Amino acid sequence: MIDWFVHTLRSYPEIAIFLSLAFGYYFGSFTYKGLGLGAVTATLIAAVIIGQLGITISGPLKPTFFLMFLFAIGYGVGPQFVRGIAQDGIPQALFAVVVCVLCLAAAYIGAKVAGYDVGSATGLYAGSQTISASMGLATDAINRLGLSPEETKKLLDGMPVAYAVTYIFGTIGSAIVLALLGPALLRIDLESACKRYEEEHGGKKQSGGPGTAWHQFELRAFRIREGGQTVGKTVQQAEALIPEQRVFVLRLRRADKILDATADTVIQAGDILAIAGRRDVLVNLIGAAAEEVDDRQLLAVPVEGVDVYVTSKEADGKTLAELAKSPGARGVFLRKITRGATATDIPILPNTQLQRGDIVTLVGRTPDTTAATKMLGYPDRATDVADVAFIGGAIAIGALLGAIVYKIGSVPLTLSTSGGALISGLFFGWLRSVRPTFGRIPSSTVWFMNSVGLNVFIAVVGISSGPGFVSGLQQLGFSLFLWGVAVTTVPLILAMYVGKYLFRFDDAILLGCCSGARTTTASLGMINDIAKSQIPGLGYTVTYAVGNTLLTIWGMVLVMLLT
Repeated sequence: MIDWFVHTLRSYPEIAIFLSLAFGYYFGSFTYKGLGLGAVTATLIAAVIIGQLGITISGPLKPTFFLMFLFAIGYGVGPQFVRGIAQDGIPQALFAVVVCVLCLAAAYIGAKVAGYDVGSATGLYAGSQTISASMGLATDAINRLGLSPEETKKLLDGMPVAYAVTYIFGTIGSAIVLALLGPALLRIDLESACKRYEEEHGGKKQSGGPGTAWHQFELRAFRIREGGQTVGKTVQQAEALIPEQRVFVLRLRRADKILDATADTVIQAGDILAIAGRRDVLVNLIGAAAEEVDDRQLLAVPVEGVDVYVTSKEADGKTLAELAKSPGARGVFLRKITRGATATDIPILPNTQLQRGDIVTLVGRTPDTTAATKMLGYPDRATDVADVAFIGGAIAIGALLGAIVYKIGSVPLTLSTSGGALISGLFFGWLRSVRPTFGRIPSSTVWFMNSVGLNVFIAVVGISSGPGFVSGLQQLGFSLFLWGVAVTTVPLILAMYVGKYLFRFDDAILLGCCSGARTTTASLGMINDIAKSQIPGLGYTVTYAVGNTLLTIWGMVLVMLLT
């Protein structure tokens, strides 16, 4: 039975790949307090174990899935990357560049001092910085060194060994350094800093919310008494009586008729108004001055929730307070703001700025949400259909441009097909954010290309290097783990001080900036838990976009520096 199983895997290596994915995703899903191996490391370990059976995988499978993964990465971070480079995210973008250089320098110095070869050095870098994608570009660069097949294989086999040994602390250690050690080193009270930030930007902590019986926005009915201050006024004038709050008259009952309310509808005594707004405003202000009634038919207002992809130049960079004054914002409430490839939830504060590429969830009557959508951008209707022609064409264009080799003297320079796919993703991801009529890739498809694309690549690497993994680990020993600890920790500590004293980021977003620049999502989760706030996420998206791009490219750069 065992012989049959081994023979089958050797004859059909595709089964070994799927088996590696199955074990990797299953065991990678287990976490303790938000920390775990993750699918990538678990897949690598599973593939290395399966690879001990001597399975050979040939053909273009590995680079095909890796190109798909790199394009998805670029597509996801494109809007934030371009914005960070070109607009008011420049300080955060520059900070991310500095952090990435520190990460590269730490790996280079560590590898030099420890005497590691190029393969082990790039694995040390990829694992300690938890940037699995860099191994693909490093693999391309090593293959172009012109070494013998035996020497090339030796270098490539050493890469996953070093990656696997250093990745665990790269993940767990990053979270510990930033979330637990960071506030102590910088002497900041993260929870107080986030509360102060919210208050300064017009926010106020609310109890209740999703999953509870309390709701921030409600719809209630009130009868207008004779002599009331709203009698004879238009709906727009009545709504303006509470200028600090957003309340809207959606419709009214006059005698036995129910009428939709428009801005110029005149309110009469005896009218029953269906008013939407914050719960505290309806209860404490309006409820104290008017008679509340239970009018089920009037309150049965048809509403919808719609996701809107922000593309408008006029809306880009404006605060929510500024946008709330626009005619197109009347009658709608903002439920959620999602930003970046990691779908980071952005706090809803009056001074929060919308950016191109954001996805905002609006709630209101269909005519109102339609008007708001027109003001902000393009409706992001749920669909499971991807523009495959766009995906294939964009990857092909990027790979073709990356395959071009430029020579400076006798030195060949090239982006490689991998680098070309990444840059293509950045460009077309940004283009999609400003022209969303083409290139639709549902989030589930982006996730598949991103996660499965990388893990198929990792599975092939692990299976191919399996036979040499154990001997490589015995040769490098425990010192490799210690070097991984140093290469992980030193750049993060330096980054915190650079962000605080050189860039002078607010304490509330500083650690979020560090997490984004190092692309360590696990640490952001811990930071938010300690802060009891989503505020640190405001520093995450731009730095993540720049950091994810540069840290991936550094895999190729490190090979060039060490040869």
